[in-house]
Amino acid sequence: MSHLTTKFIIFLLGVLWTFSTNAEEEKEQWPIEWYEPFKTASEIGLTEFQQSPYLVDQDLPPIEERLPVDPIVVYPLKETGKYGGTAHIVNNDLWQFFNWEAALTISADMSSFFPNLAEWYELSEDGRSLTIKLREGIRWSDGEPLKSDDFIFTFMHLWHNKEYQSETYRLIRGVRAIKIDELTFRYDFPRPRPLFVNFVAQYGDFMIDPSHYMKQFHPDFTTKEELEARVKEYDMFNWTQLVNDIRREGSEQSVHVPTLRAYKLVEASPSRRKYVRNPYYYKVDPEGRQLPYIDAFSSEVVQEHEIMAAMASAGQLDFAAFQMRTQDIPLLKLGERNDIIKVHIWKRLHSSDVAIQPNYNHEDERLQELYFDLRFRRALSHAINRDEINDIVYFGEGTPRQVTVHPTSRFFKPHYATPFLEYDPEKSRALLDEIGLVDVDGDGYREHKDGSPLTITLEFYDFETPKGITMELVLEYWREVGISLNLKNVNGDLQRERAIAGKMEMTLWHADRVTDILFPLFPDWWVARSISWDRGMWNDWSRWYMKRGQKTPSVGFQPNPIWHLKGERIKGLGTEPPPAMRQLQDWTDQMWETMDEAERLRIGQQILEGGVENLWVIGTVGLAPHPVVVSKRLKGVPLEGIWGWDNRWTLANHPHTWYIDEGQ
Repeated sequence: MSHLTTKFIIFLLGVLWTFSTNAEEEKEQWPIEWYEPFKTASEIGLTEFQQSPYLVDQDLPPIEERLPVDPIVVYPLKETGKYGGTAHIVNNDLWQFFNWEAALTISADMSSFFPNLAEWYELSEDGRSLTIKLREGIRWSDGEPLKSDDFIFTFMHLWHNKEYQSETYRLIRGVRAIKIDELTFRYDFPRPRPLFVNFVAQYGDFMIDPSHYMKQFHPDFTTKEELEARVKEYDMFNWTQLVNDIRREGSEQSVHVPTLRAYKLVEASPSRRKYVRNPYYYKVDPEGRQLPYIDAFSSEVVQEHEIMAAMASAGQLDFAAFQMRTQDIPLLKLGERNDIIKVHIWKRLHSSDVAIQPNYNHEDERLQELYFDLRFRRALSHAINRDEINDIVYFGEGTPRQVTVHPTSRFFKPHYATPFLEYDPEKSRALLDEIGLVDVDGDGYREHKDGSPLTITLEFYDFETPKGITMELVLEYWREVGISLNLKNVNGDLQRERAIAGKMEMTLWHADRVTDILFPLFPDWWVARSISWDRGMWNDWSRWYMKRGQKTPSVGFQPNPIWHLKGERIKGLGTEPPPAMRQLQDWTDQMWETMDEAERLRIGQQILEGGVENLWVIGTVGLAPHPVVVSKRLKGVPLEGIWGWDNRWTLANHPHTWYIDEGQ
């Protein structure tokens, strides 16, 4: 199908979407309680509690004994819901129905962190320790009490176990988890770590396991003979694979693992999973009714996106969002006409849905030199017609922009999103000519300066955002200015393998980690500081930073069109980055450590200014519409929201307060 044909068809679908949208509902107001720390039952005068009829006759202790001493109260979107029902979803939307349970949680406006499993937390004045006190009486789904030991186990016996996790990242290097008493513990840091609070709130569900259950699979707590027998029983290679499988619900045996979430796994097969309400879940609604409202949900494993979209449009799913795509919106909106679904349009928080990453550490030195030339990166950027991409892929509802922080961030300045953004193919051609890239053989494509063929292969995993259709357009734009680009769509496993190994000439991902939740912790779009499967730009420099890069004297930040590329390469330890990148790594350490908010803001904006000047990654269109498909019978899901990893998608919208109303 030609570019123009594709453009025309999607334009017509966009018109259908526009005309199928209702003449709009009033602006929805979220409860003020979503922006504030949780109230408890005693604070609002609750003294009596109720449970779902589903739990009657299950030989459980009374509801008062299953709830904490002073339960958390969660306010639904509009009204308190009804108990009952089974929701139907597909595999990738499992996580949207869960409430990630961590010591801390994130406010609806992504600006604050509140106690969740914790009753309170306190960062020491010097930033060298974070103390957490757990709420009394919270229990795992098997009835065992939540304890400090559950956090200590994960942090000290998994994260710091070199068999289980070979790489200790700088953020947690030297950090210790110390038990104070059964409900109180602290993290001690070798250097100030005030941003560790962000980490606990966003990644916190990875920081806790039911130690009373998991110890049977760990060599620190069981004999070698017993552990080998369990590994064999579960048909695993070793204990680390076994623990990983259990933690990630990777097998049928995962039904035995206790959880703190609103739902627990009770059936698992390659094609379907079933979850039922956790009878010990620790939150209630304002009327004292134990959450969640929905009793169970069934998850069908579906691999093909087209099948998922068709099921969502036909009302076969109660909720579908994770793998729904912007380009699905017109057809999903047509499905609304049957009055069985509603398509809520949220906004992705991604700064750019497609963030194009040159591999500055690629083994081909000609590509290294080319990528290091700012003129080349500018030429590629000016060759992209972002307005056309916005019209074709996003129906004009996205925002052409470079990769920077989200507009809600206190670090944001408008000019961060606009450098080298305008579509100007003539400027691109002039910059490429200036570099010395010319078409030697007359085939329409430019060669390297030495006359050798110049072809760039961009490998990418087409997942979550409209990467494939966007890159088909970018391929045409770059070829129009003489750059030969080949696209290679790979699966997630190959993306991980080749990106981490630094084998990709160029790759891409969507630019999350751009809010105040994660940017100060992980400024990965601007600084080489971690090795990642979704970022293939500079893993060799990152490896140096992680393994060897200690505190060094600051050097002047002087971006140049071409840097000296021959950093010291040390086997297994990466390559020493050029001075400008070492400065950025230095600033990241300083941003982590400073206790002065104003100083952190200043440092973060310096890092972002470096992105403005150097255009490390090439952005396309961001802040784009995302379809959230809700069946007519599912209630309590907001009409609008912000969708992305930073805020854990639906976390702030309290999916355990969604409910099914069969009468609608």
